[in-house]
Amino acid sequence: MAKSKTINVKGTAITIIQKEASEFISLTDMLKAKDGDFFISDWLRNRNTVEFIGIWESIYNPNFNYGEFAIIKSQAGLNSYKLSVKDWVEKTNAIGLKATTGRYGGTYAHPDIAFEFGMWISPEFKIYLIKEFQRLKDDENDRLKLEWSFQRTLAKVNYHIHTDAIKQNLIPATLDKLKINFVYASEADLLNMALFGTIAKQWREEHPDLEGNIRDTATIEQLVVLSNLESLNAVFIHQGQTQPERLIQLNTIAITQMKALVNNKQIKNLK
Repeated sequence: MAKSKTINVKGTAITIIQKEASEFISLTDMLKAKDGDFFISDWLRNRNTVEFIGIWESIYNPNFNYGEFAIIKSQAGLNSYKLSVKDWVEKTNAIGLKATTGRYGGTYAHPDIAFEFGMWISPEFKIYLIKEFQRLKDDENDRLKLEWSFQRTLAKVNYHIHTDAIKQNLIPATLDKLKINFVYASEADLLNMALFGTIAKQWREEHPDLEGNIRDTATIEQLVVLSNLESLNAVFIHQGQTQPERLIQLNTIAITQMKALVNNKQIKNLK
């Protein structure tokens, strides 16, 4: 399923879809900014257009059908010449233009081609299209940098798990024999018991006024430990340990790691 984003260019909402590793900008949406009657087929039948997208395909598309392209190029610009996006794609194996149906139906183009199409709307529209698309990319890069910074901070935090810290609140209680001997059908509840001392159903019954589940209310320290417990539990399962055996180990590890995290400076900076 394609993922979509939207940019606003001079008051016109333009949809951008992601398919595999490439993004495509809606030419159908861009047409809304054009004064008078103008169709994508009008643009596609122009010889300069055909030459441009043909060169683009020759650079980026190893399966481009040059034979069919030569025939189309020879006919481009003639009054009787007509070519739809669907015909162009089917005849030349083109990848730069797409005609889609469904929720995000319409004609889409790779940004390089969409920018060229923007010139047919107006030179001003093309400039603002490039500007807004670049702004979107800058915003996405900023988010990626933030995520990378967060991951790096978590890596530092995990390093400090192996150091001593002062015991404070949030430390899980040591489980009694009754809880340890209880076999949990859900591995998720096994982790919940090891860290929170309860299972999801019991937590919901005890907190009927709260939305979400037990993990939605967890602190960032608990979420860090939970992530570690998930990885360790997979190792213990591979080793053939029973649920009660794994629960004892996971509970002990949760207590140790929470002690290490509750006073950690990097974690406090994330709050």
